[in-house]
Amino acid sequence: MGKRMGLCRVLLWVLLVAGATLLLGGCKNSVEEVNDLVSKFDTQVETAKDVEILYSDSAQVRVRITGPTMLYHLDRREPHQEFPDGVSVDFFGPEGAITSQLDARYGLRMENRNEVIVRDSVVWQSVEGEKIESEELIWDERQRKIYTNKFVVITRPDEIIYGHGFEADQDFNYSRINAIEGRLKVDDLEKDLE
Repeated sequence: MGKRMGLCRVLLWVLLVAGATLLLGGCKNSVEEVNDLVSKFDTQVETAKDVEILYSDSAQVRVRITGPTMLYHLDRREPHQEFPDGVSVDFFGPEGAITSQLDARYGLRMENRNEVIVRDSVVWQSVEGEKIESEELIWDERQRKIYTNKFVVITRPDEIIYGHGFEADQDFNYSRINAIEGRLKVDDLEKDLE
């Protein structure tokens, strides 16, 4: 009986070692495979679809930002929200009506700096018919101003102005081009086309 018990123990031990070897041998992943899997589950970036963000002042909505995709980067030093698929911004007046709209193919909001940067085919248009086109506009939320150092085209009902650098208050009540390169009167342009 003692030999039989010893043989059973040896046989059980052999089966356990063989089973463990098969299990461990079947789990072969390269470091690259593990890193690829981990990168798919990036815990530093949250993704949101069909986003709408409202900014209010004294319980009144002043700005609405919308975009098809928003990536929220949870970086402790520099948290930021990114709109890689484009962004639209509606600006509201004191009565709650939209006073102007801005569209761009890319948007970025730097949380700690209170700064919004829009790039690539940026177009701002007011309900009065004024339009600003540039490759980049920056909204400084603290100073309540919008500016760029890039080339800009401003279209008004009576003229088109070309230049470099632009700044305005966030309501676009005041604006100026830093270096005007050209100015066309719309009346003159219409006469030339006739």
